[in-house]
Amino acid sequence: MKALTAIVRAVLHSYAEIFFLQSPVVGAILFLTTFLNPTLGVAGILSVLAAYAFAKFLKMDKTFLETGFYTYNALLVGLSIGFLFKISVITIFFVLVAGVLTFVVSVLLANVFGTYFRLPILSIPFAIISSVLYLSVSRYTNLFVTSLYPKFTLQVLEENVPYFLAGYFKSLGAIFFLPNVLAGCIFALLLFGTSRILFFLSLVGYYTGSAFLFILKGSWYAAFADLSNFNFILVAMAVGGVFLIPARQSYWIALVAVLLSTLVLSATEVFWAAYGVPAFTLPFNSITIMLLYVLGLVGFPFVAQVIRKTPEETLDHFLTFQKRFPGTLRTLHLPFAGEWTVWQGFDGRWTHKGQLKYAYDFVITDEQGKTHTEDGSELQHYYAYRKPVLSPVRGRVVTVVSHLPDNPIGQVDRENNWGNYVVIYDLRGFYVEISHFAQDSLKVREGDWVEVGSFLGLCGNSGYSPQPHIHVQVQRTAEVGSPTLPFSFVSYVANQEFHANDLPPEKSKVRPVFADSAIANRLSFYLDNTFTYQVFDQDRQAGSVSMTVKMAVDGTFYFDTGKGKLYFGRDAGTFYYYRLDGRDPHLQMMFSAAPRIPLIAEKDIRFTDFLPLKISVGTFRRSVLLFFASFHHAVGTSRFVGTIRSRGVLEGTVYPVGSATPIATRVVLDDIFGIREIRVGDRKMVLVETTFGED
Repeated sequence: MKALTAIVRAVLHSYAEIFFLQSPVVGAILFLTTFLNPTLGVAGILSVLAAYAFAKFLKMDKTFLETGFYTYNALLVGLSIGFLFKISVITIFFVLVAGVLTFVVSVLLANVFGTYFRLPILSIPFAIISSVLYLSVSRYTNLFVTSLYPKFTLQVLEENVPYFLAGYFKSLGAIFFLPNVLAGCIFALLLFGTSRILFFLSLVGYYTGSAFLFILKGSWYAAFADLSNFNFILVAMAVGGVFLIPARQSYWIALVAVLLSTLVLSATEVFWAAYGVPAFTLPFNSITIMLLYVLGLVGFPFVAQVIRKTPEETLDHFLTFQKRFPGTLRTLHLPFAGEWTVWQGFDGRWTHKGQLKYAYDFVITDEQGKTHTEDGSELQHYYAYRKPVLSPVRGRVVTVVSHLPDNPIGQVDRENNWGNYVVIYDLRGFYVEISHFAQDSLKVREGDWVEVGSFLGLCGNSGYSPQPHIHVQVQRTAEVGSPTLPFSFVSYVANQEFHANDLPPEKSKVRPVFADSAIANRLSFYLDNTFTYQVFDQDRQAGSVSMTVKMAVDGTFYFDTGKGKLYFGRDAGTFYYYRLDGRDPHLQMMFSAAPRIPLIAEKDIRFTDFLPLKISVGTFRRSVLLFFASFHHAVGTSRFVGTIRSRGVLEGTVYPVGSATPIATRVVLDDIFGIREIRVGDRKMVLVETTFGED
C-alpha cells in the first residue's frame, strides 16, 4: 500500500510541477483535466509511469522521485505525443520509449545545470525531445494523427467568451496541450485557489506579451490568437514568483523577461515553421535560464535560495528567515568575559573603512559611559587594560606577535598598525585576527589549537590604538591587513536581551552567555524518541497526539505526527524550530509557543523572534497578507517576545500581523527530558508519556 501511495504521489507531483507547484491535490485536478482529450490523458500518464518505472529500475532514491522533479518533463513529452497521434499499440510503445528517453535527458541536464551553473533545467528536456520527435514523425507511417478525432470542448464558452479573454484561457490550457477555453478556465481557477501570486503573474505575463505583439503586428486579434503566448505566462510565473522572491523588483524583471521572450518566440516560430515543429517552450526556457544566470552573477538579492511549495510559502520563509537569522555563517563568540561596550562596529566612525570595514572594537565603560578612572592619562586608569582576552572561535593559531610596547595615552604606533596580535584559522574556512594585546602577554604560540574561551592574552594599547581596547575581525587570508569579511556574534546578552546570532550596535553593553548543559540535555532529542501529549482546550480534554523524532535526508531532525513535520535543531546555545511542513495544529502550537529557546539558566532575560504567517495567521488572512507583502515586504511577519522566567520556564507573547489581539504562550521543560507543557492562548498540551527508540 505504501509503495502504491508513493507512486501516486510521484505521478501527481509531476503534473503539479508543470505549474511550479508541489501539491498532490493540484496534480490530481490537472491529471483529470488532461482527459478532456482522452488520447492526451492516456499518453501523458503512460509516459510519466514509464519514466518512474525506469527510475525505480535504476534504484533512484524515492525521496527524489516523489517530488516529480525528474518526471514532469516526461509527462510533457507524453502529452505532446497524445496531442498529435491517435492512441494505438505502436503509439503506446512510442510514448513509453519517449518517456524513458526524456527521463535520462532530465537527469543528465539536471546534474550538469545544477553542478556547473546552479540553474534549474525547467522544461528543456521536453523541448529537446519533443522537437526531435516531431521532426522524425514523417518517417513513422504507422502513427496516425489525431486531428480528425473529436476532443471535448464546451462550445458555449468557445463562442461567447471575448477573444482577449479566450486567448488567455486557451494559452493557459495550451501549457497542457489543451488549447480550449474550458481547460484554461479550470487551470485559472486552480492557480487562483492555490497561489494568488502565480495567478496574478499569469495575467500580467500574458497581457504584457500580447500587448507587445500587438505593437509588432498591428492587430489585437492576431496578438491574442497565437497559442504560443503560453510562453509569456510561464516566463512571468517562473521569473516573478518561483525562482525570484516575489517582490516589486522581481515583478519588473518578469515584465522585462516577457518582452524579451516575444522576440525569441517570433524568431523560433519563423525558424521551426519550415519543419512543421511548434515553438514549444524554447522561448520560456532560453529567456528564463539566461536571466537567472545573470542575476546570480550580479548577486541580485531576491534570487530564491529556498523554494517552497508555492510562491507564497517561499516569500513567507524568506521574510521570516531574514528577521529570525540576521547573522551570518561566520560566527564568533565574544572575545572576553563579563560586560564590555561596543566602541566601534562595521564601517565605523574612525578606522573601520574600505576593505577593512568588517571589524569590531570593544572597551569597558562605567555607569557614566567613561572608559577610565581619574583623568585617564595613564594606561592603568583604563578599565580594559590588562583584562583577559579569550578566543572567539575554535581553531589553529597561525600567527603571533607579542613584543611591541604599549603606547602611552596620547600616542599611537603608526608603523605597526595592528600592534600585538594573534591570527587563528577557523576550520570553517576563514581567519580571525585579534589585535592590540599588551606587550608580552600572549600565552599562545603558532601551531597551538584553541577552543572557544581559551585564554589568549591581555588587552593592551599596542599598535594604532588611542586607548586600551580589543579589536577583532574576520579576514580572507592569514596575512594581517588582508580584506575583511562579514561575521556576527553568537549567544550574548545586551541590555538584558538575549541574542542568538546578531551584531550589537555601537555603545551597547554586551556580555557572553553559554549554554547550560542540564537545559541543553533536556532538548537533546534522538531518533525514534516518541512523545505523547494530552491536549486541552479551555481546560477541557480535546484528545491526544504523539510525535516521533525522525531525520530528513539533509540530516535535519523533525517531529513527525503523520499530519505534519516540525523541523528543529540546536546551534551555539539556542534551540530552534526551523519550519513546519503540513498543517498539524499541535506542531503549530509547539512552534508558536517558543520558536526558539535560549539554553541558558539566567532569569528575566528577554528575547525576540519572528513567526511565519503560516504559523501565526489564519489561511484567508495569510493569503491576502502575503499577496500584498509581495509588493511591500514590511507587511509580512508576526513578532514573538519571550522571557525566561525561571530555569526551564519560558513565557511569551505572539503579536500576529494584522491583529490587535496578542496571544500569550508558555513552555515548561521537563525536569529530565523533553518539553512537559506547552500553552498557546486557551489551548494546552501536557506530556503524558515518553518512549525511547532502539539504538
